[in-house]
Amino acid sequence: MINAQNTSREISAEIAVSCSTSTDRAEWDYYVRAHRDGSFFHLSGWLEVAHKAYNFDGLYLTARRGDVLVGVFPLVDVRSPLLGRSLISTAFTIGGGPLADDAIALNALLQAAEEIGVKKRVRYIECRSNFEGNDAWAVKPSTSSVFRLSLPKDEEAALKAIPKRRRADIRKAIKAASENQFIVRHDGDPDVFYELYAASLHRLGTPVFSRKFIYAVIEAFDAETEISAIEYKGKPVGALVTFHYDGVALPYYVGAARNARAIHAFDYLYWNVMRHAVEDGYTTFDFGRSRVGSGAYQYKKLWGIEPEPLSYRVKLIKAAELPDVNANNPKFSLFSKLWPRMPLVLANNIGPLLAPNFP
Repeated sequence: MINAQNTSREISAEIAVSCSTSTDRAEWDYYVRAHRDGSFFHLSGWLEVAHKAYNFDGLYLTARRGDVLVGVFPLVDVRSPLLGRSLISTAFTIGGGPLADDAIALNALLQAAEEIGVKKRVRYIECRSNFEGNDAWAVKPSTSSVFRLSLPKDEEAALKAIPKRRRADIRKAIKAASENQFIVRHDGDPDVFYELYAASLHRLGTPVFSRKFIYAVIEAFDAETEISAIEYKGKPVGALVTFHYDGVALPYYVGAARNARAIHAFDYLYWNVMRHAVEDGYTTFDFGRSRVGSGAYQYKKLWGIEPEPLSYRVKLIKAAELPDVNANNPKFSLFSKLWPRMPLVLANNIGPLLAPNFP
């Protein structure tokens, strides 16, 4: 997280850290995009999403040397009735954490965040990234990994790079598309996506976020967001929300009908979005995060991608142990098993009330 390009005289200059619930989005996002460790989930819009969807305050921490911005740290003040209060960078995403030019600026941001956490009496502060140079923040090994795939320009070369079993499935899907069984549109309807996504999460035993949340995401990142929908024989069977950032296509939210995998709709949707991304000049397909051992984890491995384990940094404030909010935790496993048995209509009404508890 350190971009030490400053002279020693500049580095030794005094750092001033400020915290606000608003920021100059253009300045903040320019810094994020210029930083080598900046990611889509460091962008200022995510704090706006959390506020609009769930009324959680976004805290924009900035570090400056004089008038020069040398670090940013986006925090969401999460107030969960079930899990208590925490500061998360960045809530409802798989990334975030502090970005800084050097170790001095980084530690100034971390110290400021800790002081805010103590003042707000939070249980902990979680950075959804790792960083060097501050052992007071515990390393939290994640139960998930990320998957990234290079996108060759040549379609046949891209197919050959995929393991034989998955490649055969994709060829079946391509054949079905040539016979007009599949149609993919890249101007998908958010409501069609939401219905498919809600049904998918219900089957997985996970409460769905509110419809208001996905509309807040689209509003905040209109230029970076694309919804792709696949129809099978005229009926929607899958939809994918993809973000675009710095040459990377990031398929982040996917929803599908129960039969989507059996008819290879998943395969063709991902394949089509990949080729569409190549046409638009993108070179990397970031499959996102999946829990180790989950069905999604195994599916992504079949594309020939080596998973990269994630690790986070956490500062405990009032909590005595590291947070463990995931489906493998015995505290939540029974809930995950019972949730799919609830009628879908009821789950879709209750889910948005529960979702803010799992940021």
